[in-house]
Amino acid sequence: MLPLSYALRNLFRDKSRLLQTVGGSALVVMLVMAAAALNGGMKQVLAASGSSRNAILLGAGSEESIQRSEVSAQLSGIAEATIRGVSKVMGRPAATAEIHYMSALHTADGEKGQALFRGVTPSALLVHPEVRLIDGTFPQAGEVMVGKLAWRKLGIAEDALMIGKKVLLDKSEMTISGVFAAPGTVMESEIWAVIGDLRMLAQRETVSCVVLRMDTPDAFSDSALFAQQRLDLELTAMRESDYYAALGDFYKPIRIMTWLTAGLVAAGAIFGGFNTLYAAFASRIRELATLQAIGFGRFAIFFSLVQESLVACLAGTLLASALALWLLDGMTIPFSIGAFTIGITPGVAVIGLVTGILLGILGSIPPAIRCLMPALPKALRS
Repeated sequence: MLPLSYALRNLFRDKSRLLQTVGGSALVVMLVMAAAALNGGMKQVLAASGSSRNAILLGAGSEESIQRSEVSAQLSGIAEATIRGVSKVMGRPAATAEIHYMSALHTADGEKGQALFRGVTPSALLVHPEVRLIDGTFPQAGEVMVGKLAWRKLGIAEDALMIGKKVLLDKSEMTISGVFAAPGTVMESEIWAVIGDLRMLAQRETVSCVVLRMDTPDAFSDSALFAQQRLDLELTAMRESDYYAALGDFYKPIRIMTWLTAGLVAAGAIFGGFNTLYAAFASRIRELATLQAIGFGRFAIFFSLVQESLVACLAGTLLASALALWLLDGMTIPFSIGAFTIGITPGVAVIGLVTGILLGILGSIPPAIRCLMPALPKALRS
C-alpha cells in the first residue's frame, strides 16, 4: 500500500483545488447539520410541549386547532366536580379554563408582531408545572406575562418586553408584569393574560378549552367518558401529548422539504466533486502508471486516491462542525405557534461526520476508476 504521506503531499500540489474541495464539503456538511438540528429542534419542542397526564376538553370538530374551539365558560367547574382522577394540589383541583388567541401586539417603541396569547387563571400553574415565573409577578387585570422567547417569536428587540413596559393588544394598553420560562416547550413563546381580559378583548363569552391534569396518564379515560356522556356540551377529549403530536404531523412536510433541499445540495456537491477530482487525477495518469510499473497494484493506488479526497472532505467536516457550533448552536428559530432552540447535539455531529465521509468516498470513486482504466503501456505514453 502507498503511505498516507503520499496522499497528504498530493493534496497540497494544487492549493486552489484543495481550498475548493475543503470549502465545498464544509458548506454541504454544515447545511446537512443545520437541517438535522432544525428538524430535531422542531420535533423535540412539539413532543415536549404536551403532557400525557393532561387532558384537553375542547369543542367537537376543533381537534386540529384549539384557537377555533369554543366551549362553555362554566365547563371548568363542571369538569373538575364530575371527572374522577383529576389531580389535586394542596386540596385544589388542577383544572383551568383557557383562551388561545392569535393577534397583533404593538410595543411602546412602535414595533409590531403576531403573538399567541393564552388567557389563563392562576390554576394554570398547577396544570402546566413546567412553567416557572423567573421574574416579576403573575398577571392581574390589565397585565400580561411574557414567555422568555416571546420576543424571538414576535421578531422584535428583547428589551421591548421588559417588566414594566407597555404593550398594545387590540388598542388596549397592558403592562408586562412578569417573565416566565417553560424550557423546551412552545409555551415559552406565548404571552399569558388574565382570562377575563382576553374574553373581553376577543369579544367572546366562551373559552377555547379546559385543561385537566390527571393523577396518571391512564386516568384520561375518565375525561374521555365525560365528553361522551355530556352530549349537550358538544365536547371532545384529547391528550395534550396527542394534540401536539398531531401538530408535529402538520409540520412534517416542512421537515421533509428541509431534508430534500439538503440532499439535493449534497448530490450537486458530489457531482461537482466528480469533475474536480477527475481533472486532478487525469493530469496524473502517467504518474499513476509509473507507480504501477514499479510494483504498486491498482487497488493500492485507488485506495490512495480515495484517501486524498477523504482527508480533504474530513478537513471540511471539521471546519463545518466548528462553524455550526459557533453560528447555529443555541440559535432560536421562530415558527407559527412558537419558537424553538436548535442545538448541535452528538447525533447532529455524527450526521455531519457521516456526510463528510460519504462526500469524500462517493466523490472520488468514479474519477479514480476512470483514471486507472487505461492499459499500462497506453498510460505511460499519455
